[in-house]
Amino acid sequence: MIERLLELMRAGGTWRVEDLARALDTTPVLVEMMLEDLARRGYLKSLSDVCDARCSGCALAEQCASNTLATGMVWTLSNKDIKL
Repeated sequence: MIERLLELMRAGGTWRVEDLARALDTTPVLVEMMLEDLARRGYLKSLSDVCDARCSGCALAEQCASNTLATGMVWTLSNKDIKL
């Protein structure tokens, strides 16, 4: 399942936990655990802390899940090569 999660992330854009859980047909709790593990390992990063009110200057503003008035963490791939 973690490989499928990374496939979704590689497809582009940003993702909320709820969106990933729906796409993976699993629970948000399990997705959150996988995301946190991948973030600890340097493969993902949270955009929630850096985006905040700066969406107007962001190249991903049109695609970004944080721009939908939704709550929760927003995740995207880091620049680290993924080798699980």
